[in-house]
Amino acid sequence: MSNKNTGKDYEEFVQTLYQAIIKSESFNLPGHKNIDVEINKFILDKNGIERQFDIYWEYTLADITYKTVIECKDYKQKISIEKIDSFIGKISDIPGLRGLFASKNGYQSGALTKAQQHNIELLIVRSQNDSDWIDSDGNPLLKKIHFNATAIPPAMIINFELLLPKDAKPIENMGGMENEITIQHYDTDKKYTIYDLKGMLLDNHEAQYGIFEKEENFPGKIITPTTEVEIVGYRVKYEILKPSTESWDIDFTAKLMGVVEYLNKGIKSLVFDNTVKKRSY
Repeated sequence: MSNKNTGKDYEEFVQTLYQAIIKSESFNLPGHKNIDVEINKFILDKNGIERQFDIYWEYTLADITYKTVIECKDYKQKISIEKIDSFIGKISDIPGLRGLFASKNGYQSGALTKAQQHNIELLIVRSQNDSDWIDSDGNPLLKKIHFNATAIPPAMIINFELLLPKDAKPIENMGGMENEITIQHYDTDKKYTIYDLKGMLLDNHEAQYGIFEKEENFPGKIITPTTEVEIVGYRVKYEILKPSTESWDIDFTAKLMGVVEYLNKGIKSLVFDNTVKKRSY
């Protein structure tokens, strides 16, 4: 089985990053239309010869079509001037075609000069490295956030019993949601719902968990959506549950798909899975 590097994986890597970059840029102009970034595109030159390009895309703006190709070289060494010469010759026979060149490991000085003379944009398209997580002042950027979230449930009421005045008639058909049933104290004019009571019961227990009972005696009344009843207090049975803690991480390095450096402009695009961020270097 051959382990020969055909360059196909690198072409697909460059295609994925450039497709993300194109989709992230909104031109907001009428008549503009992007198409997908294609791999292994064949175009007829002015001599009728079919020429192959690693990556191709085009868009239309104001009824004018702009065409771009990228030559991809997955070399361990820097790109030589001969490779740039060859690329210039290939695109020169196709009018209106803009050329970009992509490599992982940079370019020889002669190749840089030649590309600039012929308006070829040179790119380094690569995986992330430590330099991508340092700002222009040398300060480290945030790579990972660790979260700890603790959920503290309110008291769970098991049984709630109203204490009625002597000779009071039994209560019938009293009901409502927890936030609809209000308890009022006459002596303090304090009011709270059954929902509020659950939080108040929790506040009475610090690091105490289990089942508890409490009786409150006071002149007052209970108010529901359908009735009001005089009471002299209540008795409640409730449970305090232990808090639950959940931990998770956000790893920004896992979301960074790759980096595109524009050598002629001195900027690079960090391509994340949901956004593209540009930065000078």
